[in-house]
Amino acid sequence: MTVREERKQQTRQALLEAALTLAKAGGGFASLSLREVTREAGLVPTAFYRHFRGMDELGLALVDDACLTLRRLLRDARMHSLGAFKFAIRDSIKVYLGFVRHHAVAFEFITRERSGGSTVVREAIAREIRYFVNELAADMRVFPVVRELSSDDIEMIADLVVTTVANLAQDVLALPPGQSRLEQDLENRAIKQLRLIFLGTSLWRSQAARPAESS
Repeated sequence: MTVREERKQQTRQALLEAALTLAKAGGGFASLSLREVTREAGLVPTAFYRHFRGMDELGLALVDDACLTLRRLLRDARMHSLGAFKFAIRDSIKVYLGFVRHHAVAFEFITRERSGGSTVVREAIAREIRYFVNELAADMRVFPVVRELSSDDIEMIADLVVTTVANLAQDVLALPPGQSRLEQDLENRAIKQLRLIFLGTSLWRSQAARPAESS
């Protein structure tokens, strides 16, 4: 990376961090203005347009930055534990919480803006959640207990898993600082919840595979 490219990246990152800071302190992303963001970043407004065409594009970048790396890390954790639900669950939860802790402000943004006032950001978060569900459903097909299920049922199970871990992030981020014991309790509870989901999966039969019910 050249010096110019590095400075450009630093400026872009400053805008992203400024938006996260202001959104957390104020009324959410929809209430922010371009001038507020550039002032918080220590930049002139014209510098903004070298990186984003408008506030909507900045919001999309915030969602992308929080989710793209997480999707790769979770998939790596699942593939590392290929063939063993127990270890895939444990490893994925630990990777997930480590990422959430390290990017707490970004995940607070995602959690808050899922029902926020910016339609563009809200829809982007919904798309990312759907990507998580689709990727998990695809990876789950390698497990013998899932192979006989219909695509709709596999997607339903993946949706339950993603909802569970999304709620875990929200609960962990809501804890006051220094509550490691409570955080560990939340982690253990989420692991149990996921194991219960997959225990149910092992007993579930898709409608097409069930014997016809007598009338």
